[in-house]
Amino acid sequence: MASQQKQKKKNSIIMKQPIMARMLYALTPIVVVSIYYFGWRTLLVFAVVNITGFLAEYLFARVYKQKVSMAVFVTNFLFALSLPPTIPIWIAVVGIIFGVVFGKMVFGGFGRNVFNPALTGRAFIYVSFVVPMTSTWRNPIEGLFGGFAKFVPDAVTQATPLRLLAGGGDVSVLNLFIGNVAGSVGETSAIIIIIAAIYLLWKKTASYRIMLSGLAGFLLFQTLFWLMGVKGVPEPIHALLAGSFLFGIVFMATDPISASQTTDTGRWIYGALIGVLTSLIRTFSVWPEGITFAILFANMFAPLLDYIIKNSGKKKVKAS
Repeated sequence: MASQQKQKKKNSIIMKQPIMARMLYALTPIVVVSIYYFGWRTLLVFAVVNITGFLAEYLFARVYKQKVSMAVFVTNFLFALSLPPTIPIWIAVVGIIFGVVFGKMVFGGFGRNVFNPALTGRAFIYVSFVVPMTSTWRNPIEGLFGGFAKFVPDAVTQATPLRLLAGGGDVSVLNLFIGNVAGSVGETSAIIIIIAAIYLLWKKTASYRIMLSGLAGFLLFQTLFWLMGVKGVPEPIHALLAGSFLFGIVFMATDPISASQTTDTGRWIYGALIGVLTSLIRTFSVWPEGITFAILFANMFAPLLDYIIKNSGKKKVKAS
């Protein structure tokens, strides 16, 4: 029996990774909530993205003589959750292929990528297909059963909470907290994301240093801009709950491969850099969301950051 189990593991095409399995457990309730708010079409997008992402990695894994990493399903989940509820299926397919191939596999596969693959794919379609990604949004489906009784939301809105707040509008903190607002399917419900973060921290799957320093950097700069009266800057708590910052700092900034990996000091600085950059991009650029580009920018400097800090420590030891 033991030899059969070993043979089964050897023949498996998927590399089992407990840390990635825990990430999927944390993301599953967010998927359920996304269906409740935005309908069963969300599940269709998930299915297509997961199949396409898996096949994209599988083809490269065969060339590299590797197994498909369980991490690809985390990438698929994160990418699908970052999309608008009515994104054309073909754009989702293009995005996940680009993310898996150019964000991960061209670097040699799992553990070698510089950039977060899910964000690589999202950034590509974000700048390539601006209208489907930024212009047409749907309000959550109402009623007791919500999206469990519908395929897609009917009510159309032209603005996400971030755009409304930037234009001087008002959005209920309660709605932002529970997720009853327009936005990407997995990024609207702050309470579910916070619960997922607590689970990941409890299981020691994600870095609390990156999360805390990211929150601190973001809130510090948002508060400064708000107190200075900078145009279009909402009150800090609204800014924190609106948009995709919480989702990004919990799930994507803490990616164990593309984040700062080897020093605690590096993790503190890395997280703070993401928080500050997100606030700056939101405030002074044409992009209403800043977390995607903030994390990708920080990804570039994470290896250099660790290298500098590690060598600085060695020099201090030698000097003493």
